[in-house]
Amino acid sequence: MTRTLYERLGGTDGIRQIVDVLVDNHSKNPVVSSRFAGSDMNNLKQLAGDFFITGSGGPEIYSGKDMIAAHQFMNISGDEFVAVLDDAMNALQANGIGQREQEEVLYILYSLKDQVVGI
Repeated sequence: MTRTLYERLGGTDGIRQIVDVLVDNHSKNPVVSSRFAGSDMNNLKQLAGDFFITGSGGPEIYSGKDMIAAHQFMNISGDEFVAVLDDAMNALQANGIGQREQEEVLYILYSLKDQVVGI
């Protein structure tokens, strides 16, 4: 039986751990850190975790804004988008996630580009 991406990422606990590292990476990344200054990081981690769990086939129900509403009027650049992808890949690697899963996550995140960049 094929395991879902959610299961292969370590389920809820594994994904929450990945998201903790991911958001921490964003706050330290000079390309995007200013975007997160003054944010409620715990709330951001909760929402990002819910989004990630829902999007990978898990049981959590994401109740936050859709990607367009969340990023509208932010005028996010392509460089910022790539920096966020790099942060995500680094978070996956830091949590021992395999190459196949990293590629799947990268594909999913990249598919959101048009909903995030330049809107």
